[in-house]
Amino acid sequence: MTTSGQLNQVLLVGLVLAMGLVGVVLPGVPGPLVVWAAVFWWAAWTATLPAWWLLTAVTGLLLTTAAARLLVPVRPEWMQDVGRRTLLAGGAGGAVGFVVLPVVGVVPGFVAGVYVRERLRLGGHGSAAAATRTAMRATGWRTLTDLTACLLAVAGWLGTVLWR
Repeated sequence: MTTSGQLNQVLLVGLVLAMGLVGVVLPGVPGPLVVWAAVFWWAAWTATLPAWWLLTAVTGLLLTTAAARLLVPVRPEWMQDVGRRTLLAGGAGGAVGFVVLPVVGVVPGFVAGVYVRERLRLGGHGSAAAATRTAMRATGWRTLTDLTACLLAVAGWLGTVLWR
């Protein structure tokens, strides 16, 4: 395949990975599955040893994350209080935190994103802090777990693409 065809394929996989990351923070969208499918698609298309190793690592990571999610409780009665924009703000903050302070920055970035969104929505610190605690208890920790795993998968993919 030509170089422009390879570039198009990598850009398309990158776009699907970005959609998977957004899907992680949107309720009802299988973000980790989309991320895994994009890595699988790329590994099958590339068919190199590093691509297969990455697919194996991503599969193990996402399966482990899915198992760990079962241990994190969900508070369905509180979930109606957590809006999509709040989770999107948390996801954006987590992604920025992941880049600024690699890997560990996703946690404070996610919580800060949720807090900033709630502060803008509610106005005061006290009510925003309470809303942030509620959001994290309702679904935030599960979303954060998936987001961290998917960000690691995307970072691994990007590293493998740039390394080749």
